[in-house]
Amino acid sequence: MTVHIGAAPGQIAETVLMPGDPYRAKWAAETFLENAELVNEVRGMLGFTGTWKGNRVTIQGSGMGMPSLSIYANELITTYGAQTLIRIGSCGGMQPYVGIRDVIIAMTSTTITSPSSGFFKEINYAPCADYGLLAAAVNAAQAKGTRTHVGGIYSSDVFYAERADLDEQMVRHGILAVEMEAAELYTLAARHGRRALAVLTVSDHLQTGEALPSEDREKTFGVMVEIALEAAFA
Repeated sequence: MTVHIGAAPGQIAETVLMPGDPYRAKWAAETFLENAELVNEVRGMLGFTGTWKGNRVTIQGSGMGMPSLSIYANELITTYGAQTLIRIGSCGGMQPYVGIRDVIIAMTSTTITSPSSGFFKEINYAPCADYGLLAAAVNAAQAKGTRTHVGGIYSSDVFYAERADLDEQMVRHGILAVEMEAAELYTLAARHGRRALAVLTVSDHLQTGEALPSEDREKTFGVMVEIALEAAFA
């Protein structure tokens, strides 16, 4: 048990999927895991452990933003021994060829600042995914015929941003989408020698203003969860 995770020793699997929304964690656990058991509800940040094709999996909410993700990922790694951590979440498309419902597999994640920024002082550290996970996720997405993009994303520390100039530079430099957690997850995984990946579904688009209707999100996000699970155990 930690300050933020109430699971007992042995209740957290070595493979953890991390949606931001705790209710998305509940939905994913009930939809994709067998014998899913509630193992955490501290502060309402739900976590469940069950099995997928015989493999133990925990799906634990991370909250919104890198500070929140950092708390849960740190505790999952240092106290519970998590080895593989995959963020599953939504993102905002930035490139004109990225469409609503497309899946993005994040190779790298650019950020202005994160909870780990102080570790590096003047260094601009480049957080990146585990290549084995990334390659397995790409293969899984291709096998499903899912429209997928692989490349760099941007992890923002604000949701209601007002930096049109920054967005312009992100687009200019090929950034596929924006979200709020992956850069810190990749950095923590590197620090502790663990595997990490972000598999994201485009729910809205910064350039076109399109947005995925709320009633369509669960069905669409299911593909992302399947890709993450298949990558974890490839």
